[in-house]
Amino acid sequence: MSEPTAQPLVEPLVQAQAEVAELLSDLIRIDTTNTGSTATSAGERKAAEWVAAKLDEVGIPSQIFESETGRASLVARIPGQDRSKPALLVHGHLDVVPADPAEWSVHPFSGEERDGYIWGRGAVDMKDMDAMVLALVRDWARTGVQPPRDIVLAFLADEEAGGALGAHFMVDEHPDLFADCSEAISEVGGFSITVHDDLRLYLVQTAEKGMGWMRLTVGGKPGHGSFVHDDNAVTRLAEAVARIGNHKFPLTLTPPMREFIAAVEDAYGIEIDAAEPEVALARLGGLSRMIGAALRNTANPTMLEAGYKANVVPGTASATVDGRFLYGQEEEFERQLDSLMGEGVRREWLVHNPAVETTFDGPLVDQMVAALKAEDDGARPVPFTMSGGTDAKSFQRLGMRCFGFSPLRLPPDLDFAALFHGIDERVPVESLKFGIRVLDRFLRNA
Repeated sequence: MSEPTAQPLVEPLVQAQAEVAELLSDLIRIDTTNTGSTATSAGERKAAEWVAAKLDEVGIPSQIFESETGRASLVARIPGQDRSKPALLVHGHLDVVPADPAEWSVHPFSGEERDGYIWGRGAVDMKDMDAMVLALVRDWARTGVQPPRDIVLAFLADEEAGGALGAHFMVDEHPDLFADCSEAISEVGGFSITVHDDLRLYLVQTAEKGMGWMRLTVGGKPGHGSFVHDDNAVTRLAEAVARIGNHKFPLTLTPPMREFIAAVEDAYGIEIDAAEPEVALARLGGLSRMIGAALRNTANPTMLEAGYKANVVPGTASATVDGRFLYGQEEEFERQLDSLMGEGVRREWLVHNPAVETTFDGPLVDQMVAALKAEDDGARPVPFTMSGGTDAKSFQRLGMRCFGFSPLRLPPDLDFAALFHGIDERVPVESLKFGIRVLDRFLRNA
């Protein structure tokens, strides 16, 4: 009797790199627009079920949880070699901000592949990371790879509206799923800035600003629009909004940004004035807007609401302001706001999430650095503070160290920062393949 012929093993990562673009395109085509209200949002349920099906194809079980009808998050666990070790959380969100097709070169939910890029809403925020992680763990399941410790996967709802119906809900209602996770990685970190052909800075997010979305309301005396009014709610609100919107908050250099500035000085061979770092950081191009916002607290008026008829002075007027504060600056930020609002202006928090910060050290960071350098010998990883917010704000409540590590080697001329919530959002296919290789090296050793 002849011996059975051994089946050849699938070569690691070949299929993952081959399918990641298609996975991303398919996920972009699932409209998960988050307007901030379940009534008008598309919902994440269809995307969560799609992810569950892709995991089930390779034998990875998962669970779907709904906070409200259609607002679904998915959790799965990849068993590690040593189940006694703390687990690592890898999380991403499934929702996206709205997009107007009339403003785009391609339809924002087409997932079109063109000129070496995948185009569509969510291509960089953050269905690219979702697709890379999904492609990688599917490849691991096919090739028999087992990470050194458990990896918990979370694909979440509602991040774009502060996470109340996604990560926040999961932490409040299902903390047991993450109880043994000591660290977490997610979006907006690990991407490159080209200094020159042989040197690229890779920004790893170790901190993010807190979110203080607020409604400002002013009451006044209503009346006929033709009369003289010395108590006009719209006027007083407009004055408060103008003071806040025009105010430049004082410079505050947090530890991650001090490290980032030192790295820029060394990489570019320049000296940066600590009193006016934005001047030198302008050489980072479009990214300087994101970096500059991480050097101080910010407050930007975004919405106004008042009145119902041209000839009627309304009794109330309100404005929505997007406030962001640095780690350790929450109380100071509120004092700054109070001094700008003036008398008679009432503030109500719509979303109030803490700032998050950790240090750029330890075994997990060492593995990030090693994985990036193994795939790019010109890589120099550096920490930074992100001006926006992520679901890390929820998971840090469980005691996790949270990092932004969604690795992408980017073309030198790509204005990456402008693509977040921007028009013609897109990501290079080669960057996705690079990200899979880095994540594979990192997660095999993390």
